Amino acid sequence: MDRKISLIDRTSDLSLRRQCELLDILRGRLYYVPKGENEANLNLMRLIDEIVIEEPTFGILRIQDALRNREINANVKRIRRLARKMGIEAIYPKRNLSKLGLTRYIQPYLLRTYQVTKPNDVWAIDITYIPMELGFMYLTAVIDHYSRYIV
Repeated sequence: MDRKISLIDRTSDLSLRRQCELLDILRGRLYYVPKGENEANLNLMRLIDEIVIEEPTFGILRIQDALRNREINANVKRIRRLARKMGIEAIYPKRNLSKLGLTRYIQPYLLRTYQVTKPNDVWAIDITYIPMELGFMYLTAVIDHYSRYIV
């Protein structure tokens, strides 16, 4: 839409009305200047951003509680509008997480009927992520199924 508006020439002999008709845009779009947020809302948006960075799982009501703890009273509707404008959404488990993915990648579990009767017969591996003070670390463990010994 902004590309179309940039095509309008205000110095042309063709009237603005006709140019808008040809480009299929409303004339009101030529004169509309969006009004920004006021200083109070910008400060509130900064505080909301700080709260969400500390606790990304907070929804609108918990954000309102956190603001109240900082002795700032704000309406839920105002917080919701500003959070939407900032693109903030609470992080929570979405629906249908237990659905199977593409079935062609699912492999059969071959040890279902297998009896593990001696050491070093079946091994398993696991990887986990451990957050550290200056980054992170991956821990990989190989375990013997029979003896439960970390190999």
